[in-house]
Amino acid sequence: MAIPVTVLTQALRRAGEGDWHGAHEIVQQHEGDAYADWIHAVLHRIEGDLGNARYWYRRSGRALVENESPQAELARIAGVLGDAQLSKPPRKGST
Repeated sequence: MAIPVTVLTQALRRAGEGDWHGAHEIVQQHEGDAYADWIHAVLHRIEGDLGNARYWYRRSGRALVENESPQAELARIAGVLGDAQLSKPPRKGST
């Protein structure tokens, strides 16, 4: 993963708290990272800008799931990020 999971989870937390602009600022700083682009797509769904959301879905390599609420999708992203964090190899000296 190109950027720390903690940065992405901060964007998810802000989105969950209704801080769209704060979440958007974070993901904009990390354009090109597939996870940041995926969160970016969901933020534009929340905003109601489906054209822009579709652009970010394409960039993230993900498809828009229209029957899933943005909030449910953010929760799914959090789960995926948790799995990514768990699958990282242990750091030297942590065993």
